[in-house]
Amino acid sequence: MAAQPWGFLRHPRVDVRKRPIAERLRDWRVVLLPTSAADAGVQAARCMDCGVAFCHAGCPLGNLIPEWNEFVARDEWCRAIEALHATNNFPEFTGWLCPAPCEPACVLAINSDPVSIKQVELSIIERAWAEGWVIPLPAPVHSGRRVAVIGSGPAGLAAAQQLARAGHEVHVFERDDRIGGLLRYGIPDFKIEKPVVDRRLAQLRAEGVEFHPGVEAGRDLTGQQLRRDHDAVVVAVGAHASREVDLPGRRLRGIHQALTYLPLANRVQAGDLTGSPISAAGKHVVIIGGGDTAADCLGTANRQGALEVHQLDHNPRFPDVRDPLTNPWPQWPRVHRTSPAHEEGVVEGWSREVVEFRGDEEGRVREVRTARVERRRDAAGHRDYAVVPGSERDLPADLVLLAAGFVGTDATPLLDQLEARVDPVRRTLLVDDGWATTAPGVFGCGDAQRGASLIVWAIADGRSCAAAVDRQLMNRSLLPAPVRPRSRPL
Repeated sequence: MAAQPWGFLRHPRVDVRKRPIAERLRDWRVVLLPTSAADAGVQAARCMDCGVAFCHAGCPLGNLIPEWNEFVARDEWCRAIEALHATNNFPEFTGWLCPAPCEPACVLAINSDPVSIKQVELSIIERAWAEGWVIPLPAPVHSGRRVAVIGSGPAGLAAAQQLARAGHEVHVFERDDRIGGLLRYGIPDFKIEKPVVDRRLAQLRAEGVEFHPGVEAGRDLTGQQLRRDHDAVVVAVGAHASREVDLPGRRLRGIHQALTYLPLANRVQAGDLTGSPISAAGKHVVIIGGGDTAADCLGTANRQGALEVHQLDHNPRFPDVRDPLTNPWPQWPRVHRTSPAHEEGVVEGWSREVVEFRGDEEGRVREVRTARVERRRDAAGHRDYAVVPGSERDLPADLVLLAAGFVGTDATPLLDQLEARVDPVRRTLLVDDGWATTAPGVFGCGDAQRGASLIVWAIADGRSCAAAVDRQLMNRSLLPAPVRPRSRPL
């Protein structure tokens, strides 16, 4: 269909369809269904092509959203993928996984339903792969410089691809046995299937990126070796240090961190295991935490056959509608949301915390004592949670999953060897405005520097860090740098 200046008045927003709950709980295939080209064209036609496109500000990559919306509306899909790839190395990763902060920043969101940007983005890249439009783009000239990238998550992969396309010899080191970071071992297959990751890795290999899985930098390869053998080192190891809970009974068996539990399910789907040694099958499950990782645990537990799942969040339930005074457009709306995993079955407990784990005579968890909490601030303004007396309640619990967030990087041996300083409070890499750490020739980006964040920020960080590395190696760079180390969301 042709682009329509008044499309937003003629066509309602239609969200991406999902597979029926009863069907998707029986397998690990992705929940979202593909959107037809015709439907994507209609949704793209809702874009107003604003004079000041605030969706750009909502997206740290600065995606050319009005441009590729118009191309899709005009059925010019080849031009659409060119515009999409101009700012985003991996639009399939963001299309499947990003919560789309660009959408609430859409001008239509002021008083209507925003453009379904994420749905159009995913339609563009999936069609591009199907049509064979995604091809390797190796550098025509090689610089003779050698760069090590530590970590193969979205930030590391984005940095690696940008540096390889700039002509550098790039080596990516990953401690796991397969490349992909949390895309591989952490995010469930029902959110992104691993062939989606593999096809992009094949493109990077064809562009000259060399992958070294099963190599833990700091143990198998020392920081001194990395600096000796490479002209620059990019640390993109993520922020995998999980927040602990110091409560009575914490050492009972059956209480696990989310990043211990989730990768095992990935390995079952990869064929490495016939079954997960930590399974929710037939169990009462309690999940502590309210973010994306908790939702991943929820969807995984339900697919494993959990008897019942309780999810506890010490925060109060957000309202259903944004408060325009305290949370105005184009900020990310602080409203109550449900993920596809929540639609599949959960008992939510808002403003509730676990105060004690209780077990049986064999040392296994069997019950948690919870209490209602109130959010307060002390005299210094620090937020805290106080237990409401008399609000205790006991829940059966055969499996407890801790998904209470992350507290920085766990790559301490490597950083010590590299002599790269870490923020003592946030436990993240300290970098200057040019992504350089305190160690000469060593750079840091992604969650390792920013703290746990969104996949779109990881890709933006990787692209920007690559530009800084290229500039140091060559005294100039044509690579784009969409964000700075201290850039923050709207």
